[in-house]
Amino acid sequence: MKRLLYRWFSSFSAFQYRLDRRFTRAGALALSVLGAAAVIGLDTNRTVGYQVLTLVLALLVISAASSLVFRGRFAARRVLPRFASVGVPLTYRVAIGNQTSRRQEGLVLLEELADPRPSFEEFTTAREPGEERRNWFDRKVGYPRWAWLVSQKRGAVVPPRPLPPLAPSVETDVTVEVTPLRRGHVRFTGLTIARPDPLGLMHALKSIRLPQSLLVLPRRYPMAQIQLGGFRKYQPGGVALASSVGDSEEFMALRDYRAGDPMRRIHWRTWARVGRPVVREYQDEFFVRHALVLDTFAAPDDHLVFEEAISVAASIAVSVETQESLLDLMFVGPETYCFTTGRGVGNTDRLLEVLACVSACHDKPFRALQRAVIERHDTLSSCVCVLLAWDEPRQELVRRLAALGTPTRVFVVGERGALDGLPPHVHRLEVGRIGEGLARL
Repeated sequence: MKRLLYRWFSSFSAFQYRLDRRFTRAGALALSVLGAAAVIGLDTNRTVGYQVLTLVLALLVISAASSLVFRGRFAARRVLPRFASVGVPLTYRVAIGNQTSRRQEGLVLLEELADPRPSFEEFTTAREPGEERRNWFDRKVGYPRWAWLVSQKRGAVVPPRPLPPLAPSVETDVTVEVTPLRRGHVRFTGLTIARPDPLGLMHALKSIRLPQSLLVLPRRYPMAQIQLGGFRKYQPGGVALASSVGDSEEFMALRDYRAGDPMRRIHWRTWARVGRPVVREYQDEFFVRHALVLDTFAAPDDHLVFEEAISVAASIAVSVETQESLLDLMFVGPETYCFTTGRGVGNTDRLLEVLACVSACHDKPFRALQRAVIERHDTLSSCVCVLLAWDEPRQELVRRLAALGTPTRVFVVGERGALDGLPPHVHRLEVGRIGEGLARL
């Protein structure tokens, strides 16, 4: 039964997509009038609805016939920015080339995004937030869940873009606006040039295959620069390429000079011998190192809580000053990950790229994250934990960090009822009011 429903929902979504692309707004209205006239005009002795049916049907047939003739030939280039952010509209450039000898007018640019329909496994295992409050029929059939999954996987909204007149054999630049709806990669498969028929009811379509992707960073909330305690810690073996400002260093190797290297590191004897500038490269051994620990152990029905936790982690990562310190982002996915930025090792954009692609972990226990953090505590000056709950395993992590003398700040993200009873030293961040909670820090 579930597989039958899945196929029906999938077919209906595909049909609706093609209908929306093919018909203009006037055409959609004509289609609605056609359906109403077909119902009303069943009894031809009492109503004249059949006459409206005949007229509208004739108009749609003429529009469909005229839309079959579209001899335009086009080329396109899409210039996307490096990043986007959830919920923040941005514009990008598309160059459209008219490869015919005729001037093309009245055209519309339609972007084609990757198919947002979920797989059968996603449809059967996912849980829409608040699904338990729906009536029995909606829970059993699952169409609200299907609609929610499609909206989550859609990725972005790109409104139709009317094109200016295209001169023959000339490339014209237009700007297109896109609003990302979720983090991760938004994948473009191509674009379509649409031309309304003379009656304005249907589009003639010319598709151009143009696959590209745009990385959407998590939503960030404004917050004050977070102050973290702790002292410089010894880093066994140092950290290669980290800038050094007043710290103990260990010589590592000689390398060719790069723009920006300080003059005091030039090795003059080697320069004289090889005939090109050479500098000494060091590893730092003592400096401040913070950990940003992200809890990825979310239940299947905690999608909103998990997404808000990632936004909180992104907001904290941006607010931490990394010019004179390192910041380790630690979380568990298919394996345990630790990404480092700061002091020339990397910039915050790298952490945001990682957070844009983080997924929830369902096949490992929370102790996997606890083990990874505790193993690194000797090198950590302080720790920031973004948690999804305040149960015993998470409390145990915080207690162990405190026992080891690692200054720790704890943020717990959740629904209102789940945040009751938290101790005073834990920051409560309620879903739907995350920005307010971070602004109060």
